Amino acid sequence: MLTLYANFKGGTGKSTLVFNMAMWCLAQGKKVTVCDLDPQRTVSDVAMIRAEDGIKPALNVVHALPEKGKARGEWLIDVGTSDMASLRGAIRIADRIVIPVTPSQADIWATQQFLDIIATERGKAKSPKILAFVNRADPHPRSRENAETLEALGMLDPIRPLPQKLVQRLAFRRSFSEGLAVFELEPNGKAALELDALAVTIQA
Repeated sequence: MLTLYANFKGGTGKSTLVFNMAMWCLAQGKKVTVCDLDPQRTVSDVAMIRAEDGIKPALNVVHALPEKGKARGEWLIDVGTSDMASLRGAIRIADRIVIPVTPSQADIWATQQFLDIIATERGKAKSPKILAFVNRADPHPRSRENAETLEALGMLDPIRPLPQKLVQRLAFRRSFSEGLAVFELEPNGKAALELDALAVTIQA
């Protein structure tokens, strides 16, 4: 399964998401490869931290897209709009596209633009499953932005909006800098529970 994690707007937390999702899949016993096409190579850096510190399991990271039909296991693709050629190439081969959206109107507009790019690249070919969810959600319980963003995503065809969200939590930043998934850093923490709920839905 080739899953592209991307959006047309930067700062949505996709690299943190890709790393945590990859580690979650490994914990489920899956064979996992991360295709890190983001020029910042953030996931590659985290994988290096794990290797240098001897943290198991190791994360396999490559820097080139696989040939369609030859990829085995779970492939998670991280690519930004700074490399549009790689982004378009990933769209063409993806079985599933996951769009992390931070709660703002600007992110909704960017998601609309991204859907146009997906439609252009896929043409008449079968459309991939497109999922979107609220990432870096406002932690305030009375915040309206989270619900409004999810409602707006529901109006964008062909997106399937997911009710699960990842809240803006310190655990995500801390775990990333230490080369650990949130469930490795704080197994019973809120971030780990949120990640598990989201991952189960994405992988269903």
